[in-house]
Amino acid sequence: MHQPQSRGPFSEELLAVLRTVPGSVEAEERSAGLAGAAEAALAGTSDVSADEDVQLGLFVLHALHYQGVDGVDDRWELHPELVRAREVLSGALEAQLRAQLPADDVPGTPQAVADALFAMAADDDGPSLARHLSGRADAAQAREFLQLKSVYQLMEGDPHTWGIPRLGGRAKAGLIEIQVDEYGGGNASRMHSALFAAGMREAGLDDSYGSAVDRVPAEWLAGVNTVTMFGLHRRLRGAVVGHLAMYEMTSSVPSKFLARGFHRLGLPAAAAFYDEHVEADAAHEQIAARDMAGGLVVDDPAVAADVFFGARCVLHLDALAAGHALARWEAGESALRPADGTNARSGAAELVS
Repeated sequence: MHQPQSRGPFSEELLAVLRTVPGSVEAEERSAGLAGAAEAALAGTSDVSADEDVQLGLFVLHALHYQGVDGVDDRWELHPELVRAREVLSGALEAQLRAQLPADDVPGTPQAVADALFAMAADDDGPSLARHLSGRADAAQAREFLQLKSVYQLMEGDPHTWGIPRLGGRAKAGLIEIQVDEYGGGNASRMHSALFAAGMREAGLDDSYGSAVDRVPAEWLAGVNTVTMFGLHRRLRGAVVGHLAMYEMTSSVPSKFLARGFHRLGLPAAAAFYDEHVEADAAHEQIAARDMAGGLVVDDPAVAADVFFGARCVLHLDALAAGHALARWEAGESALRPADGTNARSGAAELVS
């Protein structure tokens, strides 16, 4: 990922640290203050999931665990001071989500778990970007949608894959079965991330990972940061399973609307990505709900409540992101951050690839 522009004091200091050489005097002196800077950023916000400085900083820290950041020494990935800062921010995000989302009674059999998750999905009444894209969105909004989604879709599968070595039995087998499809069954051109990249290229957008990060608001980064947080922590293995289960269970129907919208707008490659998910996720949802989530609840009851917490996070954060975009579009504005990196919102016509 390219180095993004900072959005506040914490991300500015973090990026300055990452431009130094690990082990140098300058690096050690500057990095020693990162956890304190993270705490200061949190003290100055009333909403962790919508704070631009906090979410960008956490996103960059998480990027070190994936394919890295351009010009940043890989030794920073597990540097103790960066891990401390990451834990300060992710701990605050987790605490806010747990405070906002209700606790669930945990059923005791795989089928009962699946039934409870399907009921949760059916009760969701969050705003629907898919329906908007299906019939109302124009080409500019469709391009914005691809940019907003790119921070997750261009690495689709990777955050959940952290869960594989943390699981056993039915949950592990179910997760692997789903992930094999995410990675194209071993065919690089069929990987879901590659299909999404093809749709971006068709729309005239840069398909390299992180190319749109400077334009993506905090509300969208928060969803990616949350699932990465789940994947990076063994204690949250239940949450990563619940997250993937709900993600699969709420994907097939919206994908039909999204495919229809991209076909309508003359973007068949983008539509093909969602056509793929109509079939794949319809098959995955039963595996995810019964075998993966249900199996984990039975085999590892200690993390059962987190399965439902992870599932609720999907619905909550998707609604936050969708509500943000729809509100901007209804106001005739862009859902992207402006290209100059300021926090002001730009007009819908101000799009860049």
